[in-house]
Amino acid sequence: MEYRRLGRDGPVVSALGLGCMSFSGAYGQGDDAESIAVVHRALDRGLSLLDSSDMYGWGQNEELLGRAIRGRRDAVVLATKFGQVRNPAGANLVNGRPEYVGQACDASLRRLGVETIDLYYQHRVDPQVPIEETVGAMSRLVEQGKVRHLGLCETAPGTLRRAHRVWPIAAVQLEYSLLYREEAEETLPICRELQIGLVAYAPLTGRVSRPEDIPEDDRRRQHPRFQDQNLRKNLALVRPVETMARDKGVTPGQLALAWLLARGPEIVPIPGTKRRARLDENLGALDLALIPDDIRALDESVPRGAAAGARYPDAQMKGVYL
Repeated sequence: MEYRRLGRDGPVVSALGLGCMSFSGAYGQGDDAESIAVVHRALDRGLSLLDSSDMYGWGQNEELLGRAIRGRRDAVVLATKFGQVRNPAGANLVNGRPEYVGQACDASLRRLGVETIDLYYQHRVDPQVPIEETVGAMSRLVEQGKVRHLGLCETAPGTLRRAHRVWPIAAVQLEYSLLYREEAEETLPICRELQIGLVAYAPLTGRVSRPEDIPEDDRRRQHPRFQDQNLRKNLALVRPVETMARDKGVTPGQLALAWLLARGPEIVPIPGTKRRARLDENLGALDLALIPDDIRALDESVPRGAAAGARYPDAQMKGVYL
């Protein structure tokens, strides 16, 4: 296993982490027993960074993860998030008020069954609360020993810089993949300047060749990028990636992860899966070394900004990259 440090003084983590969202039914029915087996397989293979949120299954994900790491806490860099609040009437609400930060953290600690969270993120920026106030409240959790390091998600460069002045930010989490990379690559120079890690979520899109391949209870059905003409355009974009993968004797997913890993030592992708076979496949990316010509060919095959369709529905897009 290769390891990387998030931030100047942040945690040392496996170069690939594990996104745990799919354990909680976001992409079709979950299986608790298999999800726990995935976590155990990941730890057995040296993967240390496990990424959850109080929003995934509205607490169920953290409870499941707590069970999975029981007796193996020392092998885990445990990351979770707060800030999204359930809204029965529509898109999630956001709460970044200082008084809520501590309440959310205490609830996550109880569900996870741990005394300290290694990396605690604000899941979405609250436009109604200055980032300085939210991060100030998060920093008090570090002082109290409840949290070791702080992170932010879907945060624009200017907001990230302001937050970092209040307390060192170890990592910013952004969507980053061959298809969707504008925001992450706009943020990378700030990360390098301030020595902040970039945790890349959704680095893979899964094996989808037509809208009918997505289960009815899979949230991707709501995303414009997976719908009809947009999906067809995006599939056409990745065909050269599939060709290169065949030539190298690897899967397209392994090639896409290797491309991300090669972008810089501050980048840590966290592909999510709920199956051990897919976890093993993803970890195979660590054995694939790309040369500059490979990276250039991939960049040219999937030009920045070429993807069709927004990452999320309109209501959700209003709450990202703030």
